Amino acid sequence: MKKQKIFIFDTTLRDGEQTPGAKLNTNQKVTLARQLEVLGVDVIEAGFPISSPGDFRSVVEVSKVIKKATICGLTRAIPKDIEVAADALRFAKRPRIHTGIGASDIHIKYKFKSTREEILARGISAVKYAKRFVGDVEFYAEDAGRAENEFLARMVEEVIKAGATVVNIPDTTGYCFPEEFGAKVKYLFDHVTNIDRAIISVHCHNDIGLATANTITGIANGARQVEVTVNGIGERAGNTSLEEVVMAIYTRREYLPYQTNIKTSEIAKTSKMVSQIMGIPVQPNKAIVGANAFAHSSGIHQDGVLKRRENYEIIDPKIVGFDKSHIVLTARSGRAALRHKLETIGIKMEKKELDMLYEKFLRLADIKKEIYEDDLRFLAGQKEETNHKKVKLVLIQAVSGNKNIPTATVRLLINSQTREAVGIGDGPIDASFKAIDACIGKKYSLEHFMIQAVTVGSDAMANVNVALKKGNKIFWGTGTNTDTIVAAVLSYIDALNKFL
Repeated sequence: MKKQKIFIFDTTLRDGEQTPGAKLNTNQKVTLARQLEVLGVDVIEAGFPISSPGDFRSVVEVSKVIKKATICGLTRAIPKDIEVAADALRFAKRPRIHTGIGASDIHIKYKFKSTREEILARGISAVKYAKRFVGDVEFYAEDAGRAENEFLARMVEEVIKAGATVVNIPDTTGYCFPEEFGAKVKYLFDHVTNIDRAIISVHCHNDIGLATANTITGIANGARQVEVTVNGIGERAGNTSLEEVVMAIYTRREYLPYQTNIKTSEIAKTSKMVSQIMGIPVQPNKAIVGANAFAHSSGIHQDGVLKRRENYEIIDPKIVGFDKSHIVLTARSGRAALRHKLETIGIKMEKKELDMLYEKFLRLADIKKEIYEDDLRFLAGQKEETNHKKVKLVLIQAVSGNKNIPTATVRLLINSQTREAVGIGDGPIDASFKAIDACIGKKYSLEHFMIQAVTVGSDAMANVNVALKKGNKIFWGTGTNTDTIVAAVLSYIDALNKFL
């Protein structure tokens, strides 16, 4: 059976730009519009031309460079708005004017202070006026989600008579439940006699987290255009997410017999571009494009996905433009994930070695949020502590800050005897070294001190190297820990043990 096409109307540059702090200049809009065309969207809503000179200029410049996609300009049902939009679209290969007016009684009464009949007349007039300038006119029945169905059906029928080629049914406030919104779209197909002469579009907002669900339900009940934004950005809680709808259709194609023109391998790239240019981070758990969308940290999940990806992934990350799934090593990871990660960096171990390393891995994982490749290299190369060391660290507590005197308390086990001392210094590390000297009963000269981050992240492993001198002898010590002060103390003690 031939699949029906769903038209993707992208409003990232218009409704998405209404996200607080996401203002775009003309060059940025042109850059994103080019990528949206590469992505394969059918319609790009480039702006609201009458709203500002900048928006007008952006629609003009986007119209000049886009060759395949329809370029759309938004207007109110006001003649001047429509004239300005037509002027901004004069260079577009496929121009569309998107005009409309409120359809709900709450908008009619409180926003327009008008009546249903007057609003209906204004909507019809706007469509007829827009048809003087372009052949492709889309009408939006604002707040259709809360509109009374009988009046909404009458409005849709009349604007199609007036020449609307697309009619947009927006859930402007994200009010509807999926079954409610689907029933509303179905009601229109059952009661609008000329509905076959226009494409029905759905434009849903995410105020209670149902934008994608409502959009899919709209498609299932006859809508053939969806109005979306990349990353789901937009007014208030955002718009329907382009990537969610597209991948829902792709992934459940046996249930949804539709197709889009979207080049799915461009989704990740487009998402990153929108995030970077608009300065809006993508939440880590965002479906499809979030950093954790294809990441696995649970040991059970990791084992399952390593055996077969489909155990815990319904989408191959390569389809949307990511290289692969990510096995994230945490304290919840199991041996299978640890072995897999070690092998990816060229380290192979027998079961006994792996079991020993796993215990060290868990101790480090309890300290760190995530274990990185450099952490594994460190753990795999770390020598086991020997029992013949004369000095061992039992406790280190340091106090510092801009209003505190740097003080450190150190407790050591020296030849099986516990000793404790307090040191005051120029900083917590200096204070710790002085406390160690007090425990030992000797003072050493610090000849060299160097700190390096040996792994990545804010909780990186710190490696400290020190050189201690006494008399004509110098010994080096090294210590590694996620706490720099602890690493420094361990390096100092390592050097001491070489003296003793």
